[in-house]
Amino acid sequence: MRVSDCMTRDVRTISPERTIQEAAGVMATLDAGAIPVGENDRLVGMITDRDISVRAVAKGMDCSTPVREVMTQDIRYCFEDEDVEHVAHNMGEIQVRRLPVLDRDKRLVGIIALGDLAIGATDRQAVGSALGGVSRNGGAHA
Repeated sequence: MRVSDCMTRDVRTISPERTIQEAAGVMATLDAGAIPVGENDRLVGMITDRDISVRAVAKGMDCSTPVREVMTQDIRYCFEDEDVEHVAHNMGEIQVRRLPVLDRDKRLVGIIALGDLAIGATDRQAVGSALGGVSRNGGAHA
């Protein structure tokens, strides 16, 4: 099965110049914990609810802080034509719960989360391994 078979296609982005308050509002509206950050038709980062709480609120930053100041710039992504089991393994290795999905022109076409993999993957062991990897200590926010 390919990523395109189980990813979420309707993805909203936010500009890096918008505020973290606006990003949090979008997350609340969408009931999402992460939003891709786009600029000039390109993916330039991701902002998560955790980025806002750990990188901004915990450090006393104002709610008018630009997304650019707290977003994750080292973006991990996958391609829509990749194998789901390969992506699940990779998510466990890099300890992420969701990945932006790009086409081969590197344009954002969707997002895939562990929940999407749990529903779409035929190899349950790969999904379990991804969940175990994401849940272990360490990672980008450790």
